[in-house]
Amino acid sequence: MSAATTTRSRTPDRQCADAVEFARGAAVEAAGALAVGEHLGVDVDGDRVVTHYFATKENAYRGWRWAVTVTRAARSKQVTLDETVLLPGPDAMIAPQWVPWSERLRPGDMGPGDLLPTEADDLRLEPGYSGEDEPAPNSVLAEDRFSGIAGEDVAIEPSGEAAAAATSTERAQIASVADELGMGRVRVLSRLGLNLAADRWEKDFGAHTPMAQAAPASCASCGFLVPIAGALSQAFGICSNEFGPADGRIVSLGFGCGGHSEAAVMPAPPVPAPPVLDEFSLEPMPLHPDRTGGSVEESTPAEELGHS
Repeated sequence: MSAATTTRSRTPDRQCADAVEFARGAAVEAAGALAVGEHLGVDVDGDRVVTHYFATKENAYRGWRWAVTVTRAARSKQVTLDETVLLPGPDAMIAPQWVPWSERLRPGDMGPGDLLPTEADDLRLEPGYSGEDEPAPNSVLAEDRFSGIAGEDVAIEPSGEAAAAATSTERAQIASVADELGMGRVRVLSRLGLNLAADRWEKDFGAHTPMAQAAPASCASCGFLVPIAGALSQAFGICSNEFGPADGRIVSLGFGCGGHSEAAVMPAPPVPAPPVLDEFSLEPMPLHPDRTGGSVEESTPAEELGHS
């Protein structure tokens, strides 16, 4: 049993415990008569130190209680006020524990104009090539480096001007190649950053999702898949099917959906045969077969007029 538990289990000082109205008056003075409710009990805080609890009637503090601590000096019968404070009870509604912003941030929280600082020791990043480590063009290191590369055919002036110019050209060439390869950045993704990104993408659009399990084929064989570069190119790509569920998203090569380019080929509609027009033959059609019993060729104009 802890020392605090032992202290609170002692019998309270009788005079301090009986000072309920005195403690209530202190709570009313602090919060007003309408905010203080019934007496809930006492706690022993020490020798001749007792805390009285009163319910609060404030709707915004459900489950909280007013705690009024009273005490008295040794061999004194006068009870004095120590402190009055509003404290949460066992069933009180309290705010959750404070969490730093870096842990509260969720995907999609950033809006236009928001800035998200990245720590200098962020484990998701590691130093990349930005050209900052190259020696200055007019330094001794640059002259020695250029001399070792250029050879004996290059004349280097004592002032170092020729070496500085050549070194600047060399640095420009290296920087252009680095930019083309995507290396001109101060920091790049570390192995941890790559693994975290792969885990997120695999969770949302991976081979184990319900959509992929019901798909007729995987994205690896889909014509709508746009390849990506870098270390994750062998596992992920970008979907470009506007009717698919992952249009414009990074998808795993094992992902799939019903919009696969080769899942079902739309059948071509049947083309009707062109109409046949015969303008050279004569087809006999009897006008009154019940009367003449013959055809059009067997009736004369006079007979047709007589019947009409």
